[in-house]
Amino acid sequence: MPTVRPYESYVYAYPHKTAYRPLPERPALRELWAAEPKSALSLYLHIPFCEVRCGFCNLFTRIGAPEELTTRYLDALDRQAVAVRDALGDDEPVRFAAAAFGGGTPTFLTGAELERLCDIAEKRMGADLLAVPLSVETSPSTATADRLAVLADRGTTRVSIGVQSFVDAEARAAVRPQRRAEVEAALGRIRDARIPVLNIDLIYGIDGQTERTWLTSLDAALAWRPEELYLYPLYVRPLTGLHRLGAAAGPEAEALEQAAWDEQRLRLYAVGRDHLLAHGYEQVSMRMFRRADAPQEGPEDYACQTDGMIGLGCGARSYTSALHYSFDYAVDMREIRSIIDRFTTTEDFSRAEVGRYVDAAEARRRHLLQSLLQAAGLPLDDYRARFGTDPRADFPAELARFADRGWLDAQAPQGLLRLSPLGLAYSDALGPALFSPGVRAAMAAYERK
Repeated sequence: MPTVRPYESYVYAYPHKTAYRPLPERPALRELWAAEPKSALSLYLHIPFCEVRCGFCNLFTRIGAPEELTTRYLDALDRQAVAVRDALGDDEPVRFAAAAFGGGTPTFLTGAELERLCDIAEKRMGADLLAVPLSVETSPSTATADRLAVLADRGTTRVSIGVQSFVDAEARAAVRPQRRAEVEAALGRIRDARIPVLNIDLIYGIDGQTERTWLTSLDAALAWRPEELYLYPLYVRPLTGLHRLGAAAGPEAEALEQAAWDEQRLRLYAVGRDHLLAHGYEQVSMRMFRRADAPQEGPEDYACQTDGMIGLGCGARSYTSALHYSFDYAVDMREIRSIIDRFTTTEDFSRAEVGRYVDAAEARRRHLLQSLLQAAGLPLDDYRARFGTDPRADFPAELARFADRGWLDAQAPQGLLRLSPLGLAYSDALGPALFSPGVRAAMAAYERK
């Protein structure tokens, strides 16, 4: 059996945005949402600004916001929210079951700007932020007391902070300029704000990281008793800072380094997983761990496999049952600046610009993929109820291959398709293996920018 690389890509959505293309017909949002269920939508507002850009980052974000750019961006976000809410109509109740502010770094905005962001979600879109889970991303330097006070007052139930490493040398190696003292101070301010759920992001696989230093970061995070911890393998993606730093290596040297790096990341993943399990955390997915006694802050009636999403902002995506759409996507800073500038001058937000249609076969694939990557697995009855078929009949070759590799849990209860511990460790290989040939072709043809 050929060797399988464990780290192909992180699948957080399917199809991937690099499979999206400009939509020639520019369909009207009102038509796209006319027949969609709207009783349990998710709302996502994207803020594409950061104070710095980390070396591993390929997110849609720019450094800084000169010349009142945040004001112009929020003005455009307001116009977009008005157009989108109008497109959803009032023929049936529109309700949001969950909300999130992401980026970038939403707390790059000032306290007054965060107030306005919440107003856009509530007054324009109709989301009740005090009644539904609201998750907000932050960073050590922008998690200030005044910003956190606004978020707490407006109903934030979860704050996620990207720490990545509590070891200063490792933070520098990841091109993330921060000091542990600054991180600890920010965590103290978050706890003082009494937001119910704290999530801390950590990264393994950094150059020079060892099991000892990885445990140092894990224990430093555990000292704050976070309700959630995400453990991310480091990726070096095209057009990022770390990719530019390492681009000089030849192919043979690169292959040897890749194999050693894969082995390091797998080893550190196992160390981190076992350490958190031993400290009272439950594994939710390859990346996510939740403290066993933590409150359940996720939406009770929203399912990412089936329910729709409304994304506002130039880096956000929206999902209907038949079309996933967004604005243009880029990683290169000049391209990102250009897309943000176009967004801020847009007046008509009533149509979808870039996206990919999702047919019945892709919907089945997406449901299987997003369910299987969760540690809880896929109840076969849920799949049958939605599609009228069995995933083992729809995807026999893929599931047989996963079983042969030991990725499926042979001891799972009857009626449950679930990954084994090895399968969870190889989630970033298993996920891409479920991509359809059409999506793979579109991703391969995508011109990076």
